[in-house]
Amino acid sequence: MINKEKYIEIIQELTSKNVMLVAASKTKSTRAIKELYDLGHRDFGENYVQEMVDKYHELPKDIRWHFIGHLQTNKVKYIVPFVHLIESVDSWKLLKEINKQSEKINRVSDVLLQIHISEEETKFGLDKDELHKILNEDSIMLEELKNIRIVGLMGMASFTENQERVRKEFHYLKTLFGQYAKLQIPNCQFKILSMGMSSDYKLAIEEGSNLVRIGSLIFGDRH
Repeated sequence: MINKEKYIEIIQELTSKNVMLVAASKTKSTRAIKELYDLGHRDFGENYVQEMVDKYHELPKDIRWHFIGHLQTNKVKYIVPFVHLIESVDSWKLLKEINKQSEKINRVSDVLLQIHISEEETKFGLDKDELHKILNEDSIMLEELKNIRIVGLMGMASFTENQERVRKEFHYLKTLFGQYAKLQIPNCQFKILSMGMSSDYKLAIEEGSNLVRIGSLIFGDRH
């Protein structure tokens, strides 16, 4: 069962602020997803390749699937044919593999570069220098990747009750977004800043997020 009242409250709040909601449906049943789908929702986020592939085959084909977990290069080929947005690209190697697999099926795949903004070492993401290398130093090589389109940045703040720390991390990512959105690279069209989850999405929006990934507030706690 989903929390319909909470979903309606959140979607109304986000719509008024032009913020997209990706319902983080990791570990949730196809029944729960379909329940939300029947309310009109279409954007869902998954963390695991096999789980997302299975759900894609079982659920309506107009769902826009967002991959929001850590993606291994050897599994890219399974999601490229249908994924709407890969939000968690954290290496040059992964970018090239997404391009390679997309080229095979004559498709351009939209991606976000994941930036490590938290103080937690366990989280994935590019650091400031790695981001600079991809978008500046390697920009000529990046232009050669004709089957990917970098449409923005994604980041996850520290899991902490220290709101000022979380705000600072979101502000840092927004600053990077503003800096690189000015680049004139054909396959870079920065328009999405994905940050904020169930516990901190309000702060993220205040700091400039236009896409949030919310799971537990809608689906309940993960088991």
